[in-house]
Amino acid sequence: MERARAVFFGSGAFAVPILDAVIAAPELDLVAVVTAPSRPAGRRAVLTPTAVASRASGLSVPVLAPDRLRDPAFVEAVAALAPEIGILADYGKLLPGLLLDLPRHGILNLHPSLLPRHRGATPIPAAILAGDEETGVSLFRMDPGMDTGPLLAAERTALGRSEDAPAVEGRLAGLAADLLRRSIGPCLRGELAPRAQAEDGVSLTRPLAREDGRLDPTRPAAELERRVRAFRPWPGTFVELPDGRLSVLRAEVADGSGPDAAGTIVADGPGIALATSDGMLLLSEVRPAGGRPMDGAAYRRGRPAVVGARVR
Repeated sequence: MERARAVFFGSGAFAVPILDAVIAAPELDLVAVVTAPSRPAGRRAVLTPTAVASRASGLSVPVLAPDRLRDPAFVEAVAALAPEIGILADYGKLLPGLLLDLPRHGILNLHPSLLPRHRGATPIPAAILAGDEETGVSLFRMDPGMDTGPLLAAERTALGRSEDAPAVEGRLAGLAADLLRRSIGPCLRGELAPRAQAEDGVSLTRPLAREDGRLDPTRPAAELERRVRAFRPWPGTFVELPDGRLSVLRAEVADGSGPDAAGTIVADGPGIALATSDGMLLLSEVRPAGGRPMDGAAYRRGRPAVVGARVR
């Protein structure tokens, strides 16, 4: 069987091991990589390429970074490569129909959830925030909808109760790369029968905003602890105190409950905790505005008046 000419679409870190699997696959001949344009990053707004662009920079294939996927010049450039299959992971944009129709084998998407649960932009934070006991990776053939195409294969894995979003992303990226290695040959040979996604259990996620990271003390402590893990590193989690914003980097549900009103910072051993609707959230690691990360006890030693403060 001749190698199929493949175009890879991807941007974020999740996509890098999958790109490596495409490069190594004996069934595929990578002819181009499509990624998002470089964006300003950091306090100095340094123009920074995507993780995929950095990985692809040493490859002997074109690296395309279109601003608009419907740009006729971009579509013509992809069509001129005569791709037979597309592979997409963590690209960040919906592909228009004129691109989906170019490869005769279609474009395959590796999505980090068990579809149809957690379609959309933020499936990993959504799974952690929901307290899901398992997650996984779905391989499906793309259609014009938001992660609605027919399924080809999936890989399931338990979701650890202490795992944060970066750890889950790393595990799922490895699972996705392995799933692609096992599936690409049977897919090209027509041995994987596409099956429609279930109509039950559909959920849709959305891009996260900075305000999503605000910890609402009227919510249960366990929910807030999941939020801390789910929203690391973006958008992060925080509380507003009288002397400024306090970023919460790590947290734990503290044993027992106290008489303090929800939203009060209380002493917990040498450290501090946030009183919530049903208990206490131990603020294990924090970072004051403009400061460095530190444990809750160090923060309390430097600001003893924080005990008894109310979050805004």
